[in-house]
Amino acid sequence: MRFILACLFASMSFAALAQQAGDATVPLPKARPAELSAEPAVKLPRHRPAATPEKPAETPAPKPPTADPIGPPLPPGEHVAEPAEPTAPPRIYQTACPAVLLGKVEAKALPPIEEKQCGTQSPLSVTGVLANGRMVPVAGGVETDCGIASALPAWIESIDSYLLARDNTRIAEVVVGTSYMCRNVNNGSTGNLSFHAFADALDVVGFKLEDGRFVTVEGGWADALSSEGRLLRFAHDSACAHFTTVLGPEANAEHHDHLHVDLGCHGKTCTARLCE
Repeated sequence: MRFILACLFASMSFAALAQQAGDATVPLPKARPAELSAEPAVKLPRHRPAATPEKPAETPAPKPPTADPIGPPLPPGEHVAEPAEPTAPPRIYQTACPAVLLGKVEAKALPPIEEKQCGTQSPLSVTGVLANGRMVPVAGGVETDCGIASALPAWIESIDSYLLARDNTRIAEVVVGTSYMCRNVNNGSTGNLSFHAFADALDVVGFKLEDGRFVTVEGGWADALSSEGRLLRFAHDSACAHFTTVLGPEANAEHHDHLHVDLGCHGKTCTARLCE
């Protein structure tokens, strides 16, 4: 036992001497300079300034109630109503007349006519019709529709050709009495509306001629053998080929002073003609 303890003591002494010897022979690393051992400082970003809260929008103070110049002041909380914006007028849809576009009729479009049950959507103010290469004036303030305006040139041209062949003169002006008029047939207090009420009829009073004569239905119809009587009868008969209704002095007393022409419907298929 003593031997074992002596060995342990000897080994421990030997280990202590070896450690002292090792510590004396192995140099320790030199300490780094302070400026090298310290890590370089990293600059941190500056703090952003705190966002200032936005100020709420200031609501304008309510205006004090205004006083009516001719009435008492408005009570608190009430305001004068602003005038409403004007509404756009309704759009007008009208139909162009081919006879006007082709130059067969001298006319301008009028606003739609609306009068009780009478009227038309696309009326025309006709001032001239083309006959044998020239524009013949139409007097009397003619307000009619495209149908009558389209039938006029061929009719007036036939009368003009008759005058040139028979009397060596021509039409200087067509004189019209009634065109558009909101009334019943024969100006009756009752009954059907006349075609005048739809701007679809004309009452031709007579013709001014280039030789200076003014031939009227009232003054020239009675003498059938006179130059004026023959002209008016030719005009009447020729109208029957261009209009569906033709009424002259022999139809009734209401037409003693004019030739009435219109485009009314006669018969089941609207192909019949009334020529009196």
